[in-house]
Amino acid sequence: MEITAVAKNVRISPQKVRFVASQIKKMRPQEAIKMLDFIPKGASTILKKVIASAIANARNNFNLSEDTLIFKEISVAKGIVFKRYRAVSRGRVHPILKRTSHIKVILEGEQKKEVSKISQVPEVSQESKDQKESDKSKVKN
Repeated sequence: MEITAVAKNVRISPQKVRFVASQIKKMRPQEAIKMLDFIPKGASTILKKVIASAIANARNNFNLSEDTLIFKEISVAKGIVFKRYRAVSRGRVHPILKRTSHIKVILEGEQKKEVSKISQVPEVSQESKDQKESDKSKVKN
């Protein structure tokens, strides 16, 4: 079962986010959240929120245990670019590109199978069989 969480138009460069995402891809989501507390990059707080959201989606929407979750994919795509300009001498400008990112986390987990109660049917006693036969004969008469 796949669980997703997406953060769009996050105001940080995709290159910076990919650097942090590559460090945590091989971990379990719970370990990754703990590790992100100690990574001194701005992207770590944003990634932590998206991963926590994916875990919450798994727990609340699909009743999955946090222990069974693993990363299937962490993708960081380029978002829209805000274009600004800075005036310089001789009436010219230098462009400033404020980049944004789309972060998508896909988790994969297995739902625990419940033991079916069909296989645990209790045996019917002889008295209840006799009771049913007598009820049938009463209906026929």
